Amino acid sequence: MTSAAAASDDGCVFCAAQAMDDADRLIVARGETCFVILNKYPYSNGHIMVTPNRHIGSLAEANEAELAELMVWIRRGEMALTEAYQPHGMNIGVNLGRPAGAGVPGHLHVHLVPRWTGDTNFMTVVGETRVVPESPPKTLERLTPIFARLALDTANG
Repeated sequence: MTSAAAASDDGCVFCAAQAMDDADRLIVARGETCFVILNKYPYSNGHIMVTPNRHIGSLAEANEAELAELMVWIRRGEMALTEAYQPHGMNIGVNLGRPAGAGVPGHLHVHLVPRWTGDTNFMTVVGETRVVPESPPKTLERLTPIFARLALDTANG
C-alpha cells in the first residue's frame, strides 16, 4: 500500500495525518519522503517520531531515498530536541512489529525521546500513567520553527 488515502482507509494514523493540516495532526516538519510528528501520547516532553510518507512496515521495505532522508530527519530531531529541551540523554529507537512494542506496526516510525537524569519514566510502568507537563500544541509551537531553521541551514550548506 503506497498511497496515503488508501492507507488511511485502513486506519493508519501516520497516513491519515499526512492528509490533514500539520497543526491538527501535530506534524512538526515535512520532507520529500519523510515527516516528523509529535507522539500524541508522549513518554516525555518533546517525544517525536520520524516516519516515511509511504506506508511501509520495516527498514527492509524502504528505498535508498527514504532511508537517507529518515536519517537526516532523525539527526535534525536530535539537534532540535537538544536545542529546545537540553536533555541529558535521548532514546532513539525503532519497534518493528507488535511483539517488539510497535503501536502502529504497519507503518515504520523512529521514536526520539528526550531523557533527563532522574526523570519519571518509571511512572508509565509502575503508576500506569504519564507525567508530561507540556501539552502537544505547546511542543509543536516550540519545535516547528527550530526544524524549519535546521532544514534551511542544511539546504544552504
